[in-house]
Amino acid sequence: MKTNNLLSHRNQEPERSVLYIVGTPIGNLNDVSKRALNILNNVSMIACEDTRKTSALLNYYEITNKLISFHEYSSLKKAAFLISKLKEGSSIALVSDAGMPLISDPGFMLVKEAKNNNIDVICIPGPCAALAALISSGLDSSRFIFYGFLPREGKERGFLLKNINNSRMTSIVYESPKRIIKLLLELKKECGGLRELVVVKELTKKYEKHFGGNINDALMNIKESEPKGEFTLVISGNNKEDDANSEYDLKKDLINLISAGLSHKAASNYLAQKSGKSKNLIYKLLLKNQLK
Repeated sequence: MKTNNLLSHRNQEPERSVLYIVGTPIGNLNDVSKRALNILNNVSMIACEDTRKTSALLNYYEITNKLISFHEYSSLKKAAFLISKLKEGSSIALVSDAGMPLISDPGFMLVKEAKNNNIDVICIPGPCAALAALISSGLDSSRFIFYGFLPREGKERGFLLKNINNSRMTSIVYESPKRIIKLLLELKKECGGLRELVVVKELTKKYEKHFGGNINDALMNIKESEPKGEFTLVISGNNKEDDANSEYDLKKDLINLISAGLSHKAASNYLAQKSGKSKNLIYKLLLKNQLK
């Protein structure tokens, strides 16, 4: 694939002694910015998790550059080497196998050491599976918690599952195809099968698929087909507290309106319009609390 137009911005050459954190595609190789390609083409070297996977991206865009492996098992040793190169004036791009580096990927230690050595760190934004799944889920995206991959076993896993259940914010979790059913069963036990949840697989790829509804629905859909590809789960916040508070406020308003002389029907009609709740729900609340 010819990339002359994409790589023609020579006035944007990487600066010396800068660590660039570069976002790369999470599936579709076309999801990469011109700026990212320019940086990858012109830095002194590229630090990557798996040289084979990064080579596939570079080959697609006809980029030839020096690659050095940088993964969780070598990060401490390689970080010192990369910092020394940055101090000597090299520019380095850090990429992960897919998406944004440091999001459930190695790289934190390198960025921290670069900052400790007064080396500039510049992010070149790119795709992120967590955000892509959240935005397309239809669930509340105003506040959320990202958990990445949960620990496979142990007390910490149980603790985090309880956090997901109790949190009033949307939760985002990554999972592999081998463990997706196990995770959904644990979520069902902890959160209940009716908790809203959207599962997304193969984001940006040809066979991207969204399982919507709730935990029960997701389990049924996934059990019907062999799980393949990486999964991103978006789980709604726990709104039980909101429901309890809403019922308490409605009850208080009903008491005040009836005390002021309104009939049960008039008070119910007024609160239905004010709160957006159904007249039937408010009437049941009236009977439940035997308001007079």
